[in-house]
Amino acid sequence: MTYILGISAYYHDSAAALIDDGFIVAAAQEERFTRVKQDSRFPANAIEYVLKEAGLNLDQIDQIAFYDKPYLKFERLLETYHALIPKGLVSFWSAIPVWIREKLFLRQELNKSLKRFGSKIPTLYFPEHHLSHAASAFYPSQFGEAAILTIDGVGEWATTSLAHGKGHEITVLRELHFPHSLGLLYAAFTAYCGFRVNSGEYKLMGLAPYGRKGSERVLRWKELIYEHLIDLRSDGSMLMNQRYFEYATGLRMYNQKRWVQLFGIPPRKPETEISQEYMDLALAIQEVTENVVLRLVKTVIDLTGCRNLVMAGGVALNCSANGFLLKQKLFDNIWIQPAAGDAGGALGAALAIHHIVNGNERKIVTDSDQMQGAYLGPKFHSDDVTRMSKHYKATYRTFIDRDELCDVVSDLIAAGNVVGWFQGRMEFGPRALGNRSILGDPRNPDMQKRLNLKIKYREGFRPFAPSVLESEIKNYFDMEVISPYMLLVAPVTNKWLNPLPEKYDELPLYERLYFQRSKLPAVTHVDYSARIQSVNESTNPEYARLLRAFQKRHGCPVIVNTSFNVRGEPIVCTPDDAYRCFMRTEMDYLVIENMLFNKNEQPKFNDKENWQKTFKLD
Repeated sequence: MTYILGISAYYHDSAAALIDDGFIVAAAQEERFTRVKQDSRFPANAIEYVLKEAGLNLDQIDQIAFYDKPYLKFERLLETYHALIPKGLVSFWSAIPVWIREKLFLRQELNKSLKRFGSKIPTLYFPEHHLSHAASAFYPSQFGEAAILTIDGVGEWATTSLAHGKGHEITVLRELHFPHSLGLLYAAFTAYCGFRVNSGEYKLMGLAPYGRKGSERVLRWKELIYEHLIDLRSDGSMLMNQRYFEYATGLRMYNQKRWVQLFGIPPRKPETEISQEYMDLALAIQEVTENVVLRLVKTVIDLTGCRNLVMAGGVALNCSANGFLLKQKLFDNIWIQPAAGDAGGALGAALAIHHIVNGNERKIVTDSDQMQGAYLGPKFHSDDVTRMSKHYKATYRTFIDRDELCDVVSDLIAAGNVVGWFQGRMEFGPRALGNRSILGDPRNPDMQKRLNLKIKYREGFRPFAPSVLESEIKNYFDMEVISPYMLLVAPVTNKWLNPLPEKYDELPLYERLYFQRSKLPAVTHVDYSARIQSVNESTNPEYARLLRAFQKRHGCPVIVNTSFNVRGEPIVCTPDDAYRCFMRTEMDYLVIENMLFNKNEQPKFNDKENWQKTFKLD
């Protein structure tokens, strides 16, 4: 057996993953332990967890893989600044000292940080960033052969890669290099529409359906993007007009003066009202993104001759684009790494060493992937919950019979309550998949508004995802495949839809948002779509048990599922995190394993933080 530790760190989404002879033992993001959103620091807590999960110390680890090559990244930085002198001098002087002090000598920095875990430091490997992404997509998939597409902002030089996976080998076929990047293009529009780069892209995606599809403005802005911002080729490659961007050497994503001249509207200030212009701009860039991804998929399928597609990289988290791809029926099967961003690079780096460097063959199970439902994080037990409850003097009811618990919780959800649901191992990646989730009734017309404004403390336009029993997908959603990782968007089937009023697209944002478009209003977005999580009975039996109880008692196998956190905080990790989030918000009930907490029965919660005042709401 060979133990390999994978690490991603120092940029964003630090994480650690551990594999044992190719089997994924554990993986987790550092943010879950430090409670710092997208923590980029050395993942000491995540490493400590994965080693503990395996019952190992660092002396027993054979190899360590870091998810990119720092020297190549430094080369790109120097060449970019050199090519564009004197532009970017301020950025240069701020970036270079950090590189020289911290990142250029990363091997020494890693060795120093790892010493706390053992006296013997294993051999360090540095696979390229996009190879780590490709490995994270291909090796855990159920395919013996696949076309591989990875798209993100930038790794070392590569921003997009097309590859072919076969057996235990990955062959990179084509790459698009910095500064030309679909991820950075989308990030620039994210910033222009008033959201934060690297965390607000999914907000832009959620805003896009409020744009007026096919309108003169959307069509004109798409033409302007193609004419002035990017030169898009038939194979999906593109050149970006750097006169309009400043991310290569500056401290801003775009050239504000030129963008204002091009689109005729100023950049939106964060937290201000969202006018129709920004909704249309979000739709324009979303449709451009989908067109680029479509061309890339056609190219990689043509190059490989393979009808299985796997994807990773930050852009692979754009579930609307993924749903658009699904409709094109260009491939037979698709699999997307649930931790598609940099966190997943830690896992991919370890798998790349196992299969490519060590030459190990894969152990493929054709009817399931190797991610174990992405339930790869810490698990807690009744003793942990008891200690937490004693600390807060919390009261709870314990259920010996899990079926009885699910019956009670399903009735609470049907009565309009919001329930925190904490079970088993924590999810790896950005999505809560039924183990660290907040649940509600999708049929309740007030549920979306309540969850956004009273529980999550976030923008009211944001949609929520449905969890549905795998066997019931086709009855509720127009989709022929499973979607276990909440990475595919599909329409709600016609029989559940309500007709739209005349001139619906002309209504203000919140009138459109709160119109009951379907019999499942809390999970039906304004374009009649939903971001679906299918729940498998064997992968997550406890969550499936709850869905079955909700179906049996209330006739609906669908539940609203959103991540167990509030705006600006990571998903909860421990029972303590869960209870504090429960008490700080307007959640009604909390379930941790087989223990049910009723908000009305809890003692006064002495906490200086008031989350309702922390976040400015729309």
